[in-house]
Amino acid sequence: FGWVEKKNPKPDPCTSLYVFVFERSCCATKDNYFEEALKMRNLLEEFGSDHGIRPPTILGVREHVFTGSVSSLASFMSNQEGSFVTMGQRVLANPLKIRMHYGHPDVFDRVFHITRGGISKASRVINISEDIFAGFNSTLRQGNITHHEYIQVGKGRDVGLNQIAVFEGKVAGGNGEQVLSRDVYRLGQLLDFFRMMSFYYTSVGYYFCTMLTVLTVYAFLYGKAYLALSGVGESIEVRAQILENTALSAALNTQFLFQIGIFTAVPMILGFILEQGFLKAIVSFVTMQFQLCTIFFTFSLGTRTHYFGRTILHGGAGYKATGRGFVVRHIKFAENYRLYSRSHFVKGFEVVLLLIVYLAYGYNDGAIGYILLSISSWFMAISWLFAPYLFNPSGFEWQKVVEDFKDWTNWLLYRGGIGVKGEESWEAWWDEELIHIRTLGGRIAETILSLRFFIFQYGIVYKLHLQGSDTSLTVYGLSWIVLAVLIILFKVFTFSQKISVNFQLLLRFIQGLSFLLAIAGLAVAVALTNLSIPDIFACILAFVPTGWGLLSIAAAWKPIVKKVGLWKSIRSLARLYDAGMGMLIFIPVAFSSWFPFVSTFQTRLMFNQAFSRGLEISLILAGNNPNTEL
Repeated sequence: FGWVEKKNPKPDPCTSLYVFVFERSCCATKDNYFEEALKMRNLLEEFGSDHGIRPPTILGVREHVFTGSVSSLASFMSNQEGSFVTMGQRVLANPLKIRMHYGHPDVFDRVFHITRGGISKASRVINISEDIFAGFNSTLRQGNITHHEYIQVGKGRDVGLNQIAVFEGKVAGGNGEQVLSRDVYRLGQLLDFFRMMSFYYTSVGYYFCTMLTVLTVYAFLYGKAYLALSGVGESIEVRAQILENTALSAALNTQFLFQIGIFTAVPMILGFILEQGFLKAIVSFVTMQFQLCTIFFTFSLGTRTHYFGRTILHGGAGYKATGRGFVVRHIKFAENYRLYSRSHFVKGFEVVLLLIVYLAYGYNDGAIGYILLSISSWFMAISWLFAPYLFNPSGFEWQKVVEDFKDWTNWLLYRGGIGVKGEESWEAWWDEELIHIRTLGGRIAETILSLRFFIFQYGIVYKLHLQGSDTSLTVYGLSWIVLAVLIILFKVFTFSQKISVNFQLLLRFIQGLSFLLAIAGLAVAVALTNLSIPDIFACILAFVPTGWGLLSIAAAWKPIVKKVGLWKSIRSLARLYDAGMGMLIFIPVAFSSWFPFVSTFQTRLMFNQAFSRGLEISLILAGNNPNTEL
């Protein structure tokens, strides 16, 4: 058909339509079946059939995702995608009449679209999700998009966690750009109320509600932290117990037994019931639970929230090629850290800090009450921190863990330069992570959001045994002086310029003397004042978020900090934070890799039986060679 399209000066309309489908299928990693290709004439006849007031302009086709048997992740994506491309699009087309084009093997009416502005859009930023803008274009110009399930096209989905995360990040960023586009504005103005609600749910509304879900968890935890640090929670609880106000106690001890992220799998479960029957759907759902699908969907919740929110604040979403190839290999620790550090790890540690603050200073109705109150938040934080390594092939093989640690330290300590990529140096990667902050509004927004990290220090310093019952601002001011002294000590210990040998000796002497004075001062403070050992850990809990807040503000105002001459110090502090976060994640992974059964359990959990057997044989043949390509 492609040859006829190019050679024939007057191609048949059906031929040109089919050529368009074939070309788009190649770009989207699709594989048609011979028996389905025989149905093309029937599908093209739908353009002349009655589908309502207006003739169809896009014929939707269902898909068959054939990569679901590769691994558990591929199964999750296959099932999730399958529920959308069958049951979801079926309902969107009829009766909701709001189906768009989602990058699937749809058949376009070329004459209709070329004479109405074309199929592709001009901007590679605002129109990064170019597929759905073709649907916007057709709907705004009084087109009719249908869906047909008697024909299907095979499709290969992503099978690795990094591929899935990059793809979901691209789609979430594209939805963030859609919020800022005039197409969505015009659809909101022109659609009737019911179609507008359906459109909201099936496009930007899904990602907006996902972001609100995560923000609700943050608001809940920060509210609990405020009640704990201010003492208001304890006083209200005591008063409620005296007055026997059970309703107030129940409101304060609201318990989330289930993480809200798992409800994103509800359409998939309904699709199971519809396609397989109730009993098989129950078996499939239970099997997915044993394969830790809840961890995966909670992790995906964080991916969509991060990229959608960042695009709303700063814009600038870009295309990220995932390849969609058969990539089932071991991902190095440094590569995972680069990809998920800002989107998951930082937010996961923030949730952990909030939970620790509430555990240490909150009024808990026993251990059971705290567990019921915080178990879903702990689950979300652990999923965000360790899911990339839990779903990493051979992620708990001791040889690979040792090799990953060497690679990560080399990447962390290698200094960047001109032409050095982020995959080679931490400094180059950190500069790339700050590219999206370009506008004045974005810098102000980042500054306002970073102010939340100062809450920890302000609340914890008044809980120390050292200050007693003093609640004046002097205590808070002294805590900033202590923090400034710690920053100066950090600068002294990290100062290593290439200068004369004599000054190097003096610098080593100053560093040693500073260390001894710091230890002596801390010992004297513990001995002569009310400063206790728990107070030292509380100070760490207070100063670490404050330092990250200062670091985030300095990164947002990078041009000004560079002019002042403090950028190198800020970069050294950022490297220290990344090293600390990396070690906190790496230590549990390394500890788990000491036990061989953990790796065996992970392999059986993630892959099908044939691949698991091949992976075990290849590890035996590899011997002590850690560089085997798996």
